[in-house]
Amino acid sequence: MNSENYYKMIIDGELVESESKKYISIEEPSTKKHFAYVPRGNYKDVEKAIISSSKAFIDWSHIIPRNRGKLLAQIADEIEKNVEELSTIIAKETGNAIRTQARPEANLVVDIFRYFGGLGGELKGETIPLGENNLCYTRREPIGVVGAIIPWNAPVMLGALKIAPALCAGNTIVLKAAEDAPLGILFISKICQKFLPKGVLNLLTGTGPECGAPIAQSEKINKLSFTGSTEVGKIIMKAASERIIPVSLELGGKSPSIVFSDANEDWVVDGIIAAMRFTRQSQSCTAGSRLFIHEDIFDEFLEKLKFKLSKLKIGNPLDEETDIGTIINKKQYDKVCSYIKEGLENDNSTLICGGLPPLEGDLSKGYFTLPTIFSNSSNNWRLAKEEIFGPVLVAIKWKNEEDVISMANESHYGLAAYIWTKNLTKGIDMANKIESGWIQINQGLGQVPGHSYGGFKQSGLGKEFSLEGMLDSYTQKKNITINLKLS
Repeated sequence: MNSENYYKMIIDGELVESESKKYISIEEPSTKKHFAYVPRGNYKDVEKAIISSSKAFIDWSHIIPRNRGKLLAQIADEIEKNVEELSTIIAKETGNAIRTQARPEANLVVDIFRYFGGLGGELKGETIPLGENNLCYTRREPIGVVGAIIPWNAPVMLGALKIAPALCAGNTIVLKAAEDAPLGILFISKICQKFLPKGVLNLLTGTGPECGAPIAQSEKINKLSFTGSTEVGKIIMKAASERIIPVSLELGGKSPSIVFSDANEDWVVDGIIAAMRFTRQSQSCTAGSRLFIHEDIFDEFLEKLKFKLSKLKIGNPLDEETDIGTIINKKQYDKVCSYIKEGLENDNSTLICGGLPPLEGDLSKGYFTLPTIFSNSSNNWRLAKEEIFGPVLVAIKWKNEEDVISMANESHYGLAAYIWTKNLTKGIDMANKIESGWIQINQGLGQVPGHSYGGFKQSGLGKEFSLEGMLDSYTQKKNITINLKLS
């Protein structure tokens, strides 16, 4: 380890090492080589960061909201100047291809800061008519110190979604980066320090048990915001419930993608590839990993999908020609491979394309996997029920609309869903019946600033990406009633 590849975390506006003096090694998933090191933060670092944010909250919460928004807009401008450097960092640490994923993520971060920077003037209350002798009004106030924890699949975008709305609303934040991909969010956090007072944003690196848990359990944290697995989300929610503090959870998914018989066209195939997030190796909670295809077009549609997937290039994430990069780490790689192996051993399923990754050649040098499709599957099969978080798609035939709606809803997840049909009346009717927080008809796009994004059932609590999400997640409403009639 040398100083050139050793990064520090941010506490009270300063770049610091961990109190433990230990570090975490960051692996480049496309080469399996270690290329950077970050501090292994612990409860002592968490305590220092929370104290810093608590002190900063006093002044930051009283800054005029529009002025807080101006600072966020300035941060957006500065990030925009450094998009290419940020894109390279994202591609290197996550394994996401720079053209299809890393650069779009970096540009989305700019949009997120710019969007929330413009919402300072919307932190307003209401007047309530209680009679001419009473003045009753509400005001939106910040909650306090936000403890936020983010995952590795889109770390910079998801970090920005915690930072920007929380700060716009007048809160301060202690953010723990994903231990597998901390460098991108550290990069933008350093930019933030140029514009923010000390302590408004503290950025910690470390493991979940050593650094994340102390944040979730701290008595000095006023709000918890978590993006990650449903299993860990339950732990976060329990920690919040013990202190009765608000919590936002963006958790897992097993999203259905439903293709009608009138949608057997190339643009729909392209949409399925996008909805499945194949160019992010399907490491997305919104991946449409349950593909319900009408029986009349089932075989023909799968052939088109197989052909289109065969044209996508898998390779070096830093290569502009690459469409698909790598799985994040060995643990996740092994998990994905275990699901593929189970699919291959299942006599009731058919492999359409993909399969286990090659053991020789360039792809064997990193955590590369192949886009894989199994057909003739049951909706009750483990591969159709569990979140794989890898490029494994299960295709299921359907005939009756009520049956496919029932299968789509037969899940404890309810994050996203996709419907493909030229009959918009049927599409809208089906959308109204599917139990998911976000449903797209005839498109498989990602989230954009301004739309309220969040799940049903065990896919989470609360909304992100929107004014509604900021107000509900990062402010508390106070009611003030005044007797205007003096005795």
